[in-house]
Amino acid sequence: MNKKIHVKTGDTVMIISGKDRGKVGKIMQVSPKEGKVIVENANFVQKHVKPRRMGEPGGIIKAESAIYACKVQLMCPHCNKPRRFRTKVLADGTKERVCVKCGNSL
Repeated sequence: MNKKIHVKTGDTVMIISGKDRGKVGKIMQVSPKEGKVIVENANFVQKHVKPRRMGEPGGIIKAESAIYACKVQLMCPHCNKPRRFRTKVLADGTKERVCVKCGNSL
């Protein structure tokens, strides 16, 4: 069963809990099945990489790891703060996300 996630790829979000609380970044990837997202420049982990070809170096690299989607909140570009958004259906049938606090669309 696919779960609905409140953010999309390319959205600017703030992490609201965990070791990276307060960091702001763009969403690089969304995984609705797991309920996780990957945020740019947040939640770094160290990966041990083996050399794959002759002459290629191995070693330890830093990479962004997945974080639960419930731990991020969408940033309103007008308020410049993390806010909740609601969906508003326009007259022509299209949907847009609207900030709960200021009422401006995303």
